[in-house]
Parts: sequence; structure tokens; C-alpha cells
Amino acid sequence: MTSRRFKQLALAAAMTVAMPLAVQAQDAAAGPADPHRWQLNMGPGVTPTSQAAYDAHMVVLWVCVVIGVLVFGAMAVAIFKFRKSKGAVADTGFVHSTKLEAMWTAIPVLILVGLAFPATSGLMRMYDVRDSAMTVKVTGYQWMWKYEYLGEDVSFTSRLDRKHDELRQSGKIVTEADDPHYLLNVDNVLVLPVDTKVRFVLTADDVIHSWWVPALGWKQDAVPGIVNEAWAQIEKPGIYRGQCAELCGKDHGFMPIVVKAVSKAEFAQWLAEEKAKREPAMPAPAAPEAEPAAPAAAEAAPEATAAAAPQTAQPAAAQAG
Repeated sequence: MTSRRFKQLALAAAMTVAMPLAVQAQDAAAGPADPHRWQLNMGPGVTPTSQAAYDAHMVVLWVCVVIGVLVFGAMAVAIFKFRKSKGAVADTGFVHSTKLEAMWTAIPVLILVGLAFPATSGLMRMYDVRDSAMTVKVTGYQWMWKYEYLGEDVSFTSRLDRKHDELRQSGKIVTEADDPHYLLNVDNVLVLPVDTKVRFVLTADDVIHSWWVPALGWKQDAVPGIVNEAWAQIEKPGIYRGQCAELCGKDHGFMPIVVKAVSKAEFAQWLAEEKAKREPAMPAPAAPEAEPAAPAAAEAAPEATAAAAPQTAQPAAAQAG
């Protein structure tokens, strides 16, 4: 019985130590964009912000694993080595140890201080929107988003794809065969260039919304009357999906977000096409006006005078005879 308990404890410890390694391998296979079935860990994302958050998360995870192994290992030794069946007697005289209390207070404090430095520097970088190459204004509405490329005169709304809206209202059980990204597609995607620092300014028109794309590594509330800021620098082209993350009414679950990251050349071409769509149509050139008839009449007048001159000369000759 004792041997079986030791085997169970050893198996549990091995699983605890191996879990982070398995999680990391699964993330590498899953890719940075969409979550996958049975995914256990957060993804590294596609921006410096998301990568920093992932790295900090993994550091904390390993610290927790080490603490767990030490604490539960000490408990296992105490439980099995110093048990009553082996003749162990409780030490009723040990009630206080200043040295031990100082150690178990100082060690957690040092761990927290050590974790605070990278966490604080990461938070400061998350809110540093200086040196941005472009700015996108995001406005939340019930139940859609409006995107404005400030300084470019390009803006549009983005809402749940019509096909998905029809599926959700059809009453049928929607499967992956119907659409692998059910309720996560939109009619107009937000197009952004890669390797470009993009500043976001976020607000709302009616109630509080929250703009969240996990692969970008941050989530920011959109509050009426308040402008919040964030930034992203996407490093890999692709499609990245998200949703509104703040309960905003009956259709809160139908406010997806789709970001399409493309190369700088593709983005410039797309932006030029969008500007061309929104340019006012040029009026058709007017038909040339008809020339006045006065010159024609002036040309005809000398001919008529010349024809009438002989007729006038004949009566004058008759009178002279």
C-alpha cells in the first residue's frame, strides 16, 4: 500500500513538471492566430506586446511549478516518513521559530519583487504609443464597430457577416461544416500593415464595449465620452479574430472583430482603392453649345445685295430713255 502511494505521488510530480513542456510544444504546433481544441496555454501572439505577456506568463508558471514541487515534496516527506505507524511522535514543544518565520516571509516577498520589475516594464511599454506610423480610431456601437483611418479619409463599419447572421437565426444546429469560423466573420475586415506601429484610439457611442483580439496581446475598453489608447505592431501576415469583451446588450455575442495583416505594399494598394471608392464622381462634360447664326446671316447679306443690284439698275435705264 505504501509503495503504491509513492508511485502515485511520483506520477503526479512527473506530470506537474512535464506539463509546461507539453503546453509549449502544443502552442508551437497550434500557431499564433486561432485557439485550437484542447489548447491549455495562452498563445504567444503576433506582436511584441503579446510576446512579452507570454514570456512573463511562462516565467510565472515555472516559478509556480518549482514552488509546488518544493511544497508538496516537503509535505509528502513529512506525511510518509514521520507517520505514526513508524513510531513518530508529535513535537508539541516546537511552537515558534523566528528564523523560520523570517524565511517564509522574505522568500515570497523577494519572488514578488523579482516578478514586479518585468511586469511593470511590460505595462509601461503597452501604453507607450509614441512614434506610431498611423492611427486607427475604433468606435463601438450596438452591435458593430466603426473604423476610421485618421488622416486618410477612409472609414467604414464592420458587423457580423450576413451569412452568419442568417445561420444563427435559422434555428438549426450549426456545425463546422457550415462555417469553421461561425460568428467570427465580419462584412468588412480591419486591414493593417505588418511591421508598422499602429496607434489605436478607442471610444464608444452608446454603452461600454471592449475591443479584444487575443493575438495582438491586449484588450481595451471603449467607453462613451472617453478616449483610450493602445498600440500594436503585427509581425506576421494573417487573419486574427476577436470579439467584444464587455457585456453590451442582447447582441453582445455577435460583435466579432477580424484584423487582416498584410504587407506594406498590399496595404498601400488597398488604401488607394478604398480612397478611390470614396472619391466623389466627376460630373460628365457638358455638350458644346450651338454656334450663333449671326455669322451665317452676315455672309448671306452681301449675296442678296448683289442679286438685287441689276434689278434696280434696269428701271433706272428705262427712265433715262
